[in-house]
Amino acid sequence: MRALDTNVLARFFIDDADDDQAAKQRPAAVAALAERSFVSVTVLLELEWVMRGLYELPRKDASRVLRALSSIEHVTLEDRDAVLIALDGFDKGLDFADALHMARSSRASGFATFDQRLAKRAKALALGPPVELLV
Repeated sequence: MRALDTNVLARFFIDDADDDQAAKQRPAAVAALAERSFVSVTVLLELEWVMRGLYELPRKDASRVLRALSSIEHVTLEDRDAVLIALDGFDKGLDFADALHMARSSRASGFATFDQRLAKRAKALALGPPVELLV
């Protein structure tokens, strides 16, 4: 099993017709994803950022890609359960990174932040651990 990076996943899931290099790399990405693979949480964070920031995909499309990746049987996602919980939070309006931070902190007694928006949304969604807004 080998680990995949963000670029491989982006080339697999995103057809960038304006990028000649992407078209050349896409077959290799397809071949790589056909094998047993590992995807780290950090790669998932970066992939979401690339999809939404660089390619300007709508949130629902980014979520659909991440869920599709999580459903590929021979692809192992690091901390898969937390990733799926984070995707649920993302689908309900949380930033993906924030949702992932929260999901991966489930064993903590609290989550300290200065981010008022995160604190408000996490509370509204009843996400754990409890968010402590620092002032």
